[in-house]
This record gives sequence, structure tokens and C-alpha cells, in this order.
Amino acid sequence: MALDQSFVGRSYPPTAPYEVGREKIREFAEAVGDPNPAYIDLEAAKALGYCDVIAPPTFVFAITFKAAGDVIADPQLGLDYSRVVHGDQKFAYSRPVRAGDRLSVTSTIEAIKSLAGNDIIDVRGEVHDEAGGHVVTAWTKLVARAAEEA
Repeated sequence: MALDQSFVGRSYPPTAPYEVGREKIREFAEAVGDPNPAYIDLEAAKALGYCDVIAPPTFVFAITFKAAGDVIADPQLGLDYSRVVHGDQKFAYSRPVRAGDRLSVTSTIEAIKSLAGNDIIDVRGEVHDEAGGHVVTAWTKLVARAAEEA
């Protein structure tokens, strides 16, 4: 069943702040195999002009995808998460994520489409720091696969 188009434009409340830690950044950089010293070495990050270590660009996925969970779990939307696959992801940064940041995400449904029986939902996550400054916008495309016919 196609998702309700009236949800396009709906925003969800900001998440509780997520505190970015140096160890989380290091673990993520290791997990994705990125040896950039600015991710693990404070002095290397400072030499590049940062006040602390910075996170790899895709680090915020964990935060924004968790925030998109508010959209996914909205019972009025009626999305069957058991049929959902991650379709696409992109980011637009105002500045890098730094250790010590306290980030909140506001999720908004940007588009809902049906294609070949699949529901496609685009969620935009606006990530702001504790002072309200924009850090990054993340777009997540979710595809709810069509139910298999008997």
C-alpha cells in the first residue's frame, strides 16, 4: 500500500543531544579503514586548524539514521520497517563534526514516491550543535520493498 503523500513536509522534534567522543570517532575511523590522523591524533587535528579531532564524513550517519527512526516508527505513516532497505545517503557540511560536539537532529520527510510497488521515502536530517549552529544536512533514502505476491 502506498504511503500517504500528506506526510511530505512533516518534521519531527529534535533528538536529545548526542555527545561526540574522541573514542567513538577513533572507533569509527578504524571501522571504515580511514587512517587520517586528524581523526585520532589531537596534535594532527590542531595542525590542520581544528580545536579537537574531527570525525570522518560518514560518522553522522549513525546519528541521523537513529533520528530517522522517529519517522520510521510513526504509526500514522504506516511504513513496514521489515521491508525497508537503505537506498542512498548524502551529506552537505557547514563544518566538520568535532569531538566534544553535542549534536541534535531534526528529521523532515522530503518526498514519498511509489515505484514498481515499492515505497521510497526521502528523509532530510538537519544536524545542529548545542549553540544552534548548522553542522551538516544528511539525506537518507529508504526503500520499502513491495510485498511478495502469493
